[in-house]
Amino acid sequence: MSAPIGIGRGTGLLMAGLAFMAGPALAVPPPEARAYPDPLEAGWKGKPVCVVLEDNAKLRTLRCTFPPGVGHERHRHAPHWGYILKGSTMRITTASGTVVRHLKAGDSWWSDGISWHEGRNIGRTTGVYLIVEPKT
Repeated sequence: MSAPIGIGRGTGLLMAGLAFMAGPALAVPPPEARAYPDPLEAGWKGKPVCVVLEDNAKLRTLRCTFPPGVGHERHRHAPHWGYILKGSTMRITTASGTVVRHLKAGDSWWSDGISWHEGRNIGRTTGVYLIVEPKT
């Protein structure tokens, strides 16, 4: 078996040996693998942005409010249905990148859940959303 181009056989063995000796010290999980808070636990600069409207055996409903300039720090979502009570313009970042969404009152969506995302209201109006999480 030949060594990869640009790496001598001795260098490859040395690197493998160092990795073996270092062991778990090199095993740092990527951000996606870490546990992030749920939307209720996450806030913005230490202040909550969501409140519980209903929490029972079948579902949890949150109302999340984002004045201009306020966001939602990195958090995860269980499967949920969302509904926009008051629209806004949000910059949303996920593992796939960053997008700007112009959200209107009355819009809704379904999500099968997400390992993490974060957002910030970059518009001039306060956004208010409902998040309804079915419990299994």
